[in-house]
Amino acid sequence: MASGRLQPGSKIDGFTIIDVAHRGGMAKLLSVSHPDHDFPLLMKVPVVGDGADPATIVGFEMEQMILPRLSGLHVPRFVTSGDFDQQPYIVFERLPGQSLYHRLEMLPLGQAEVADLGARIATAIEDLHRQDVVHLDIKPSNVMFRETGEAVLVDYGLARHLHLPDLMDEEFRLPYGTAPYMAPEQILGVRSDCRSDIFALGVLMYFFATGTRPFGDPQGMKGLKKRLWRDPAPPRALRQEISKPLQEVILRCLEVNPARRYPAAAQLAMDLKDLSKVPLTARAEKIRRDGWAEALKRRFNPDPIELLKEKTARGAQGKAPIVMAAIDLTDSSIDLAEELRLTLQRILDNTPNARIACFNVLKINRIALDKEVDETGTNLHVARLVQLKHWAEPLKSPEGTITHHVIEAVSPADAILDFARQNLVDHIVMGARAHSAIRTFLGSVSGAVATHAPCTVTVVRPRNRKSELPVPSNNAL
Repeated sequence: MASGRLQPGSKIDGFTIIDVAHRGGMAKLLSVSHPDHDFPLLMKVPVVGDGADPATIVGFEMEQMILPRLSGLHVPRFVTSGDFDQQPYIVFERLPGQSLYHRLEMLPLGQAEVADLGARIATAIEDLHRQDVVHLDIKPSNVMFRETGEAVLVDYGLARHLHLPDLMDEEFRLPYGTAPYMAPEQILGVRSDCRSDIFALGVLMYFFATGTRPFGDPQGMKGLKKRLWRDPAPPRALRQEISKPLQEVILRCLEVNPARRYPAAAQLAMDLKDLSKVPLTARAEKIRRDGWAEALKRRFNPDPIELLKEKTARGAQGKAPIVMAAIDLTDSSIDLAEELRLTLQRILDNTPNARIACFNVLKINRIALDKEVDETGTNLHVARLVQLKHWAEPLKSPEGTITHHVIEAVSPADAILDFARQNLVDHIVMGARAHSAIRTFLGSVSGAVATHAPCTVTVVRPRNRKSELPVPSNNAL
């Protein structure tokens, strides 16, 4: 069927066209229905007439290859596709509502909303990277949301799947992307680094927080390459109400060298969910752009980011896990505490980009009222947080690698599992308590966590128990 006959009421392979949902320069989106599918559908049809950009066809081929291989809440559900020998198309679920593009006229947004949007988009990006795909076109018009709140990434015409041929790289020498959001390495032709998506999300958050694009909207290579050496104005220079932690997060995403950005989108999402835990560096204190002397120095002596061409999304993401260390501060086993620290130190030594989330549960009563302060008037939550930080002090790690979290909960096991699910934790490390009649009867926290955890769980035991002291009766992990 010719593209000119794609009118309301027409049928293609059993799909009935209802109306035209969107007309773009590279494709049309048609609302369609099918008797075998009881949810709203969209049909994407490329514009392939006279004068069409060859990249349109190649990008459509890429999307036809990639979209069927994706699954989960953060991508549109694929239905089927048609070949170029008759009528090329892709059919997938139609998501409710509009993309983030319609929010542009409302900018700037408040800090809390920017952080919330960023965390949800970062979670979606992490899910995509775990499926071996780099999106390479993160921008407001390619982000939608389900009614349940999850971000959904759409349009995979520029994406790279690490186990499929990269037709865009094979057939074109110039970089393709959306100019304001392209990462420096993407401009230089690197299409396999997951941190390119983190850069694009940094641009989006900067734009939504300030109302200004950090690098403008350059149309040529000269303008695009300027971001390799010229830093943007710090967000707080444009809006004083932006906090230092949010500026720290945004500017870290916008680092020219990918090695200085977040190594994984899951770590970015974790920071955005609780800005109070973000370690601050010189980025947070900046109030103006770097001087021209510094900028020119970078221009003529740039970071060698071209060397990243051999890196892959899987390699970068897989070496930046979030490790949750569930610490029982009331267990008096010196051997167990030391064994836990040794285990965490080995992880840090072998995986420098790992994020260690030291976690403790301040157990509360299910029914009775709980005390908020101890006998000296010290807030119990604050006291436990100080304890946790002291516990982690012997660990040798780069700045910002370790964060500390105290959660008040009735069930320690449920609190650990909830934190692991919400923050996409890759590995839980925790200690095994000594045998006791209560533990035998009710079951152990570590046993419950190991049974239901969404990730790897390592239960550490002390090598000897001679140094154990009686366990105090106050609330424990």
